[in-house]
Amino acid sequence: MFKPLALAAAVLTAFSVQAYAADTQLTVYTALEAEQLKSYKQAFEKANPDIEIKWVRDSTGIITAKLLAEKDRPQADAVWGLAASSLAILDQQGMLQSYAPKDLGKIGANYRDAANPPAWVGMDVWAATICFNTIEAEKQGLSKPVSWQDLTKPEYKGKIVMPNPASSGTGFLDVSAWLQTFGEKQGWAYMDGLHQNIGQYVHSGSKPCKLAAAGEFPIGISFEYPAVQLKRQGAPLDIVLPKEGLGWEIEATAVIKGSQHEDAAKRLADFSASPAAMELYKENFAVLAQPGIAKPQTELPADYEQRLIKNDFAWASQNRDSILAEWRKRYDGKSEKVAQQ
Repeated sequence: MFKPLALAAAVLTAFSVQAYAADTQLTVYTALEAEQLKSYKQAFEKANPDIEIKWVRDSTGIITAKLLAEKDRPQADAVWGLAASSLAILDQQGMLQSYAPKDLGKIGANYRDAANPPAWVGMDVWAATICFNTIEAEKQGLSKPVSWQDLTKPEYKGKIVMPNPASSGTGFLDVSAWLQTFGEKQGWAYMDGLHQNIGQYVHSGSKPCKLAAAGEFPIGISFEYPAVQLKRQGAPLDIVLPKEGLGWEIEATAVIKGSQHEDAAKRLADFSASPAAMELYKENFAVLAQPGIAKPQTELPADYEQRLIKNDFAWASQNRDSILAEWRKRYDGKSEKVAQQ
């Protein structure tokens, strides 16, 4: 006769434990690769058992647009893993809560907002990479490119896939880097030539490398993370780092101003800048915001960091809208169609 009461007590106990474990649900916007989310979430929640992360994930451009659209009624508490150039735009709009995480002193000066306290703090660096399918190239009689300029050769007509810069942070860092490296006039002329060889612009920075690995296109303009992961899985890829230098971005963390869970968001920022988080990041990236932790990746050259161009993030963020407007006018006809909801 006491079993129903015992059962009810057990249910209430379980509920109260669960409620304690998820005392605060933190809404975190991110453009991290989907396969990275689980380990990052588990590590943070283990260190902060009273906080549960609720991810909202999409590509960089879409997350940036979503945050801007929500400016007057913020839905996110924090951002964990978004391009620094996007966070600079949000900061210009007064949307970020400046905060100095506990391990800020360990972060390299080039990998954080210069203000004190900073509006955003870097995690790691990702950089432009060409994924070259050696098997498909041999079948089609294609030579291996060694430079960005090589990608304008007629032999590659219709054989290149790259990210759309309006939706992909990787795509935007490509376009921004070409304009900075070649100069604006020559940069647009270069992209005119490249456009002749593009088969499609897609809405993800990693997708071009995945398409190249699958043989759907012999060449994908992407970034090093998917290139390294796919090569380790046995994909017939050569990782090409063009000799003119690599456009790059900082993946970063920030607290959203107006968050109803500001203290929890600041604890996320603390964790993101900590040595423990850097140990997670080093499994995926060769350059980290904290020096001295990254491990060499055998798939990349030892001088990888030295190949990064001198990147003017302020210029890139200030000119982002005009760059994208010009890009859409010239090239959007080859963009992948977005599925209707």
